[in-house]
Amino acid sequence: MKKVSKHLHLTISALVVSLAALVYGANPGKFLPLIFDFQVDNLELKNIFRAVMGLYLAFAAYWVVGIRRPAHWRNATISNILFMGGLGAGRLVSTILDGVSPAYTLGMILELLMMAWGIYNLKHQKELL
Repeated sequence: MKKVSKHLHLTISALVVSLAALVYGANPGKFLPLIFDFQVDNLELKNIFRAVMGLYLAFAAYWVVGIRRPAHWRNATISNILFMGGLGAGRLVSTILDGVSPAYTLGMILELLMMAWGIYNLKHQKELL
């Protein structure tokens, strides 16, 4: 059971981040206006969202490598902590400077919780084996 717990953090992260990547980049001109209050009709904006998609998918792929190959688990977990912590910190700065986002407040909380879970797993990695 402990091994499942060790990999559950990376598994959930990989699934959620992959889905977010596809929402942001698969067809930004179609999907993003449905979710957010803006149009994506500019080539450069589409390029940015597809680059974000690529970045998200690359991280998710590495987290899957960390699940499947024990030698990569620690580095995959560290990258997940940095990724989730970076997103959460950026959203926290936005909350302080720009106000509370109804769409992203829950995401910010979950990102910071995933960061904390990753830190916990790193500190207890020998117990999780």
